[in-house]
Amino acid sequence: MTGPGRIRRVMMRLLTSDGVTALTSRRRGVASIFMLHRFGRDMNGHDPVSVRNFLAWLRRHHFELLDLEELFRRLAGEGAPLRRAVALTIDDGYWCQAEVAAPIFAESGVPVTTFLTTGFLDGTLWLWWDQIEYVLEHTRRERVSLPAGEQRLDLDLRGPDRREAATRLMTGYCKALSEAERLAAIWELAEQARVPLPSSPPAAYRPMTWHQARRCEAAGMRFGPHTVTHPILARTDDAQAQREIRLSWERLRQEVSRPVPVFCYPNGRAEDFGPREIAILRRLGLLGAVTAEPGYATTLGFAEENGAFRVPRFSYSEEHDENIRYASHLELLWQQVRPRGR
Repeated sequence: MTGPGRIRRVMMRLLTSDGVTALTSRRRGVASIFMLHRFGRDMNGHDPVSVRNFLAWLRRHHFELLDLEELFRRLAGEGAPLRRAVALTIDDGYWCQAEVAAPIFAESGVPVTTFLTTGFLDGTLWLWWDQIEYVLEHTRRERVSLPAGEQRLDLDLRGPDRREAATRLMTGYCKALSEAERLAAIWELAEQARVPLPSSPPAAYRPMTWHQARRCEAAGMRFGPHTVTHPILARTDDAQAQREIRLSWERLRQEVSRPVPVFCYPNGRAEDFGPREIAILRRLGLLGAVTAEPGYATTLGFAEENGAFRVPRFSYSEEHDENIRYASHLELLWQQVRPRGR
């Protein structure tokens, strides 16, 4: 490898050396929160070996591995100042998170909070982006064309790479739609692709059960609310936004012993929620909420107006050095020293 790629690799080796890592991670009042999803290579998910190695690295380097609720309380000024703090979270509530992820975290002795889409666990739905993936993986058609407003969405399905790109394109398009529009678009996709959608999720896309959740809780995993049906809240009306947040929290409290009073916004971009959602969370008495915007959780940011309800998270990477960079607070230093335009 030559050029910028080689430069980046050399710089990353230097930045993630033990000496630099120890120096930069002494910053107080700063925490890295990681966001994970599905587990297992056969699920297009996180490699369990990679996750185990990262957790072992965190333990070996004496990071504070915090339960998310404790992290939020300490960000609010309760208890000792944060130092080398890391928290780990998982989104959605898939079966692999109970059967694959929970044992990894239990064996490592590392706290983890999983945010549950409660209707998913109740068996009333399967997740809409999985429906898109299922249709595009099972169609025999090489192209599908759908109406997309005043234009059309042309999906090229000739080969695995193009199908994967088509799945991303369709999923991205649906994120901008209202719930009714999204349901109609997925129905049209299934029609055009000539793939009947099962009424319940196939095995690869199934949720964990509430029984599994309670078993995982007994082994150390905790659970937080992530709505009932996983809509993008900014695309919902007032009544649905209220219902999605309130009922997910109530359902969680019915089913597990120690629900985490921290919400997770579906999709989690800054434009996917707003003052309305924050007001609902405040009325319910929750401590705050996490987003999918990358960045560090800090006591200064937490103290800002609504800062507790806009806490960022880093996406867990299959690249070990990237996770080290985030955990060690090296991301800010990397932004300063990386080549311009890269």
